[in-house]
Amino acid sequence: MGIQNRIKAKRVLVAGGAGFVGSHLCDRLILAGHKVVCADNLATGSRWNIRHLSKNKNFIFFRRDVSRPFNIQVDEIYHLASPASPPRYQKDPIGTFKANVLGSLNLLELARHQKAKILLASTSEVYGDPYVHPQTESYWGNVNPVGIRSCYDESKRASETLFMDFHRQYQVQTKIVRIFNTYGPRMAPDDGRVVSNFIVQALKGSPITIYGSGTQTRSLQYIDDLVAGLLKLMATPNHFTGPVNIGNPVEFTMLELAKKIIFLTGSKSKIIYKPLPKDDPKQRKPDISMAKTKLHWEPKVQLVDGLKRTIEYFNSVLQ
Repeated sequence: MGIQNRIKAKRVLVAGGAGFVGSHLCDRLILAGHKVVCADNLATGSRWNIRHLSKNKNFIFFRRDVSRPFNIQVDEIYHLASPASPPRYQKDPIGTFKANVLGSLNLLELARHQKAKILLASTSEVYGDPYVHPQTESYWGNVNPVGIRSCYDESKRASETLFMDFHRQYQVQTKIVRIFNTYGPRMAPDDGRVVSNFIVQALKGSPITIYGSGTQTRSLQYIDDLVAGLLKLMATPNHFTGPVNIGNPVEFTMLELAKKIIFLTGSKSKIIYKPLPKDDPKQRKPDISMAKTKLHWEPKVQLVDGLKRTIEYFNSVLQ
């Protein structure tokens, strides 16, 4: 008996399902035998990411901005509808805030009326430029509420508040995941995140841009590991809401990452340095003890393997 027959099929709404993370989640849900409704306003998502699903009988796409209320019959909801890279969320800060706060409110009301489970894709950005390292879920963060990144940071923090209050006041089955830096195929070449920036620059032979001294650190997880974590969190008992960190705790500097990508691509790119953007975190590393204990999850894909797959993807895109 196949997995599709063993698991009761659900009707799942993926808000932001045409984006980088959302499209991979749609793939996994359909593979598990569920019916997927993908809602996306295509502000940062792309039909290209979901083109292979267009003729699948278990997949429906409709163009929708979650900052406006709508009604649909669903069993589960994943709220991923927000720009996630600094250049993109800073390009339309008010739209970003609406997607997170009004989007959360509308999707929570939908979950409440449909008696559906709902998961919020929050972010490690709620920790800001942290004083605590690595970051645990109990850390409240160090966030600038009036900075150029606050449209994203603070709207995600407000979204978490809404999710917890709907759980406490209306008993909505809510889940909160704090996603740390993620990379992989279907990232937009121009989205401004470090992995896509470095790989595209290396493949083109352009100078690789490092902001600051290059000693600031990040921890990167491959997209497949993240999606596995989202599915495991959604499957937890109703009393477990999170928030829970999903990320890779292996930490390295931006200079180390740039050199690794130059080596893997065989590029002759040189490294250049530019000033560090305002409010850019100096350190970012998750404590994933809770994910290990509650979800029985930890990342499996090694950085070199994930980078090779991502480089192959970007190479085909640039071709």
